Amino acid sequence: MKKTNSSKFSGSRETFLIFIVVGCGIMATLSVNLFNQPASVPGEAKVVESTSQHQKDTLPGKAPSVALLDVPLATGTEPLDKLFVQSGCAVCHTIPGIAPAQGREGPRLVLGTNGPLRLAEPQYQGTATTVREYIQESILNPGAYVVPGYSDRVMPRWYGKRLNAMALDRMAEYLEDLKE
Repeated sequence: MKKTNSSKFSGSRETFLIFIVVGCGIMATLSVNLFNQPASVPGEAKVVESTSQHQKDTLPGKAPSVALLDVPLATGTEPLDKLFVQSGCAVCHTIPGIAPAQGREGPRLVLGTNGPLRLAEPQYQGTATTVREYIQESILNPGAYVVPGYSDRVMPRWYGKRLNAMALDRMAEYLEDLKE
């Protein structure tokens, strides 16, 4: 039996997980944004207002083009469990109280317990001074501190561009109260 070189494929698992997170977030958001639009009257041109450079006016009967960067993962108005699922957190993290969040690739998110410990670690080089700031920093700048035993390449770096302030604040508020 021939052994395969596992180091040759070391990035494959991480790449696959990132692909899954992005895909889940995009699909959930598109289903909410596209299928909850009011119906247009046949033959009536739809006015498309957007500040995005990616979208252009469309011909009657044609849907506007949407670049993936234009679609937010979550708005912050969703129910809490949906907020974590749409944002992709549930794919990699276990989050108590969020039933679908049973991931094993990222640390368990009980930051009411772990947050103060991480802030006190000598290896912590971030700028946060409170648990809430640490949570926000971990989402917006995941490389500021990587929990020992986890890869620095799994957490997406683009969350700051795809989550609005309300979604980020609701996530941080929930996570900072979670304790073991």
